Parts: sequence; C-alpha cells; structure tokens
Amino acid sequence: MSNGPLMPKATAVWLIDNTSLTFGQIARFCQLHALEVKGIADGDVAFGIKGMDPINSGQLTRDELEAAQADNDYELSLAKPKVEVPEVKTKRGPRYTPVSRRQERPDAIFWLLKNHPELTDGQVIKLVGTTKPTIKAIRDRTHWNSTNIKAVDPVTLSLCSQIDLDSAVQKAARKIQIERQKLEKEAAKLGTILPAAETIAPVVTAPVYSQIISSSEMAERKEELTVADIFAKTPDEKKPEKQEDETKLDADSVFGKLSQLKNNKDD
Repeated sequence: MSNGPLMPKATAVWLIDNTSLTFGQIARFCQLHALEVKGIADGDVAFGIKGMDPINSGQLTRDELEAAQADNDYELSLAKPKVEVPEVKTKRGPRYTPVSRRQERPDAIFWLLKNHPELTDGQVIKLVGTTKPTIKAIRDRTHWNSTNIKAVDPVTLSLCSQIDLDSAVQKAARKIQIERQKLEKEAAKLGTILPAAETIAPVVTAPVYSQIISSSEMAERKEELTVADIFAKTPDEKKPEKQEDETKLDADSVFGKLSQLKNNKDD
C-alpha cells in the first residue's frame, strides 16, 4: 500500500480494541511494524493515545473490515475519498543562511557572479539567501568589504547543494538558448540585407530638349502630335569656341584713337 491512514497509531489502537484483526493485518494497513503493533497491544507503545475510528472518518468501510476479520490473509485497503483535495504547492522563499556562515556569503556571491554570469539575481538570492542591493554592490565593487572579498565555491561553504547549483545553471542556460533561437527566427523572417547596388536607384540624366514646338503650330496639329513630337530632341551642337582677338595694339594707334575721341567731343 502506498498510502496509510491519517493517524496510524490512533487507528491501530482502535483496531486492536474493537476488532479481531491480526497484528500483521493492522501493521500493513497502518504502515507500522508488527512488533510496534504488538507493543501497542501490550501497552508499551502509544500509551495514552486515544483510538480513532477509521469507519467514521471515511478511511475504511464496514464491508472491508468484515471481510478482513473473516480471512486472516486479507489485506485492508483505504476507501476512496469522496472529495479530492488538490495538493498545495508552497512557494519556496530565499534560503536561510546560518549566522556563522553569513560573513562568508559575499565570497560565495562573488564566485557565482564570476563563474556563472548567466545566473539572474533571483537565482543567486535563492541559492545563497541574499538581497539584490548586496549583489549589485559586489558586482560594482562598491561593497564595504570589497577589498577582502575572494571567490569561494558556495557548495564548499555549505551555503547551497551541488544539485541546486547545477539545476540553476541548467535553467539559466536553457533560457539563454531559447532567447537565442527566438532572435535567429526573427532575423530569418526579416531576411538578409541587400547590397547598396540593388537598393540605390541608378542616376538617370534627363535629355535636353533644345527645340520646342510653338503653341500655334501645336494648336494646328493637336490631333497628330504626340509627346515625342512636342519635345523634339535636337542633336548636340558643338558650341563655337571663343576666338581670341589676335590684333596687336601699338602706341600710335592708341594715341590716334584718343585724339579722334577728343575732336568729336569738341565738335
């Protein structure tokens, strides 16, 4: 049997006093040793314990009890409860650290931050029983005793067990792996970055139209003209090069020109 009655010794006392069951049957039902049941019957064990009726408490049926009394090899079994009470899971709080070990706690915190940076502050708090301000002070080297803090394994200091430490490290590693896979999926959805030659549009030079059809001519030929006819592109013409004045000026011609201008002014 995996489960026994709620109060095994009190139930054994009642069964010994009110039934003809053997010590073995009572021991197997109450999950006790046969010698312990014999001691209860002799008054050496569980002295002063008041017996509890398993029938009234709903742990045993009367038909089951009568069948066990008729057959000495029959094993009693618990009755199925009418109401199933769900198991209450208590939330685990921060670990209690003994007073004698509290002075060694900063060394353990420094070791965890140095060797397992993937651990969160909450995990460190559960492992060694500290606070977030203390973790921040040790990480930033602003702790009042930072000069004397050295890295020491918290398992050797008996601040946590190796099983708890391994479990926390594995949990942190799984979390990091999940985040990495999530980022890879997002990057795959966005796609790769295209080269600049494909993203930047090529520069297109607009053609120069030097000859435009007049409005009167366009009005006469509005049914026949197209955009290509309106803006007729003319071939590029070479611009005439500036001819440099190669005439050479001498002193006589300059003074002659000045005297001519003066005579004109006098007239």
